[in-house]
Amino acid sequence: MSHHRHPVDAGAAPAAIGAYSHGVVSNGLLFCSGQIPLDPETGELIAGGPGDQTTRCLDNLNAVCQAAGTQLADAARVTVYAADLVADWKEINDAYAAWFGEDEAPARVAIGVAALPRGARVEIDAVVALPD
Repeated sequence: MSHHRHPVDAGAAPAAIGAYSHGVVSNGLLFCSGQIPLDPETGELIAGGPGDQTTRCLDNLNAVCQAAGTQLADAARVTVYAADLVADWKEINDAYAAWFGEDEAPARVAIGVAALPRGARVEIDAVVALPD
């Protein structure tokens, strides 16, 4: 591992389900791997619709942020991946707005995808500013 990048292991987030780090810190930023709505204690996909899944993804990302010494509220950009962007967007957007608020939400990209790991309806990643 380069001295310019440091992996983050977040014990409060669900265990990685592949060969990746929860996040990597480099040059004052935290690059968070995508989080699907897994329960951190059981490692299983949570029950509920796309709004519930969005909230769980954001909570999991916040756990990664906390392990790196920041918080998801400091995100510069978030990417939302949805298995059915058209049908699920209202619930996803409502849950996202409730989590971040509307005045200081980060930049966002939304992408419709054919499928997500473990049958999730939502996956979210983030780039987060670290404190000075």
